[in-house]
Amino acid sequence: MDFMTTSQGSLLEHFFPAGWDLRRIDDCCAVPPERIGERQPFWHRGFEPAGCGTTQDLDTKMGHEIALQIRRTREEGRKLALILPAGPMGMYKWAVYFLKEWGVDCRHVYGFNMDEWSDGEGRTLPPDHPGAFRFAMEQAFYGPLGELTVPPEQRHFATLDQLPSYPAKIAALKAEGAELITIFGIGRMMHIAFWEPHFAAEYETDEAWRAQAYRIGAQLHPLTVEQNALTSFKSRTTLVPCRANTIGPALFLQSDRIIGGCDGALGRGMQWQGLSLWVTLRYGPDRWIPSSFMPTLPGKLFYLDELAGPLEPEVN
Repeated sequence: MDFMTTSQGSLLEHFFPAGWDLRRIDDCCAVPPERIGERQPFWHRGFEPAGCGTTQDLDTKMGHEIALQIRRTREEGRKLALILPAGPMGMYKWAVYFLKEWGVDCRHVYGFNMDEWSDGEGRTLPPDHPGAFRFAMEQAFYGPLGELTVPPEQRHFATLDQLPSYPAKIAALKAEGAELITIFGIGRMMHIAFWEPHFAAEYETDEAWRAQAYRIGAQLHPLTVEQNALTSFKSRTTLVPCRANTIGPALFLQSDRIIGGCDGALGRGMQWQGLSLWVTLRYGPDRWIPSSFMPTLPGKLFYLDELAGPLEPEVN
């Protein structure tokens, strides 16, 4: 039976984004695990996937990479603009550890949170709400850095009043010689930040799509909502906001360097991120798959070895 044709006339027919080539996506996932690092023609020569045996390994290596780039730009006398996610979160503990061990002052760093839960008008949770991404960042990164931390006025969050200022602020920093690094995870729907694949239908060309810097009150895909229900809300789908403020490709695709992470294993052989990882690495740049552009940029994508598969069904 061909599941890619049996979806016609079913509830799934209009569920997946219209521009997805399901056959092509499935072919990406059918490659043996040992070939995951094979270079693809569209990869930037400075892009590198990096396997990690455990979640602890991934957290440590990502944290070290973040701290290393902060230290390097400090030593070079350059400002550093960081586009920051609220997940994976374990990396921040290690970034703080290395920065404090090395005594690296972060006054040259400018942080831009890539997204935040919102309502349809872009109104976000209070900054002290436990579910707010701003709260998570203050608790995991800015606060623990202590005296070495990023100055409060250089911390930016994806709120209704701050997000629209991101493009001009980042452009001004880059004009001064600052480096821009995007740190990211890859969503179940292959989104970067909350820039969802179905947004592609609104643009006639890739150029128009790439020109979008942000979106207020973005409508999230149902699978994105369910991903977050499983990973962040203890399965309570009803608590997950269906909208968010988010940066767009005009910001994350101008990065001088990227640091990515895929840690989506659930235990007992279950996972949710293997398909997302393989499609990101193999599909080729396509606006219907936002994460497919990330290998075109220099940097590292850390991933759990378990996610490489083989991605075959099991009887549990």
